[in-house]
Amino acid sequence: MRLDKYLAVSRIIKRRTVSNNACDTDHVSVNGREAKASYNVKIGDIIEIRFGEKLLKIKVVDVKEHVQKNNAAELYEVIE
Repeated sequence: MRLDKYLAVSRIIKRRTVSNNACDTDHVSVNGREAKASYNVKIGDIIEIRFGEKLLKIKVVDVKEHVQKNNAAELYEVIE
């Protein structure tokens, strides 16, 4: 699954267009490397997202095309 779609489906970022923009402006890195929106997310990837001064670091636990709002947090694990 594409990185921008994963961020939207997991509800880390609310809209896919916003997640696409975050990837294109180098606010998102995967496994220590800057990642574009088209990056193919795999289980075990470490995603870092910079929201201004904050840094959110998560580990991909599961990849699903569709998930209910209540179960979205099951797709990742917050590391820091």
